[in-house]
Amino acid sequence: MARFLLTRRSPLPPAECWRRLTDWPRHGERVPFTRVRVVPGSGDVRDVHGLPGDLVVARTRLGPLRFDDPMEIVELTAPAPGRDGHCRLAKRGRAVRGGAELRVRAVDGGGSEASWAEELRIAGLPALFDPVVAGVGRVVFGRLLDHLLDAPAQGAGAE
Repeated sequence: MARFLLTRRSPLPPAECWRRLTDWPRHGERVPFTRVRVVPGSGDVRDVHGLPGDLVVARTRLGPLRFDDPMEIVELTAPAPGRDGHCRLAKRGRAVRGGAELRVRAVDGGGSEASWAEELRIAGLPALFDPVVAGVGRVVFGRLLDHLLDAPAQGAGAE
């Protein structure tokens, strides 16, 4: 299984860092050829952040090649005073298996630290390629994490 861990510090308060990290549709802005949506597990209409039991579905399409990477939200706990934010996703697709854990914690002096740990196995790809998959994951998800944390706050714009 390919594994990687990313950590970023941000001047954003933990609640805003969390909001950005769990805005699943925005993940598609930096993952090539991919769109992301939340599919409610109960059929209820919910916001983009989802709830445990919901699926975050990343659909990748490159010409005739296309596949879904459905990830079930297994745990989702927003940060609060004295408590880290934690999200655990389980990959439920045929093409990609594994999981991810996202954490947001307050940093002494202000701001927050976000971490993203991922384990993945791509169907049909021998374990020999795990270091390559992990390296590509670090680049792609590192760019995504930087984008989510560096983007202007929602509603902010140029004057």
